[in-house]
Amino acid sequence: MDILVLQHIACEPPAEYGTVLTSRGHILHTVEVDEGEPLPDWRDFGAIVAMGGPMGAYEDDAYPWLVAEKQLIGDAVRAGLPYFGACLGVQLLAAALGARVYPGAAPEVGILDVMRTEDGGSDPVASILPERFKTLQWHGDTFDLPDGAVSLFSSPAYPNQGFRFGEVAYGVQFHLEVDAALADEWSRVPAYKTAAEDVLGPGGLDALLGGVRGHADRMLPHARTLIDAWLDHVLEYGRS
Repeated sequence: MDILVLQHIACEPPAEYGTVLTSRGHILHTVEVDEGEPLPDWRDFGAIVAMGGPMGAYEDDAYPWLVAEKQLIGDAVRAGLPYFGACLGVQLLAAALGARVYPGAAPEVGILDVMRTEDGGSDPVASILPERFKTLQWHGDTFDLPDGAVSLFSSPAYPNQGFRFGEVAYGVQFHLEVDAALADEWSRVPAYKTAAEDVLGPGGLDALLGGVRGHADRMLPHARTLIDAWLDHVLEYGRS
């Protein structure tokens, strides 16, 4: 199927998620929303994948294109179009569904544990991952759950780490899709560098990149497992 990819900075492509989707024969149509590329009609696509970015989902004044993007996401998801969002992508999903997105008490940065919730353990997509697993966290914002959403993942710092809305809209706050080379690109984005150094201190950024290198052989397989499970669920749901 044709999949609309909403990208918000050049260094945050779908990465490992995209590799899996294209390997299964699906065609990715990437829109660089932050570069002013026009949003297409979501009805022309079989699914949406929305990736991360340094902006906040609530920063409509600084990034006016967020208004139309959130409208597109909300309309598409409420109509039942499959959706998968990571980091900013899950925050945009929450905002598009009427939930609050806001700066957290402190940035969550590092190779950190995420746990499945009880509902996550019975979800057809989330349950494919272990009860506890390591992820790359690199964010300062968080979100409330939209009305009707099902919480799937949590962490000690932020309880809302992922949710499902309806049957086929999913989002996760954390990153599994990033390898060391891509994380190194992120370290050169001023907003990301600041968030990392605020938490990790001098030299912490190098340690973080080392952590990505050391855990990529576990995180990347989880990324493949997660997006495969989402895609299988989407296709099965479409046949039902």
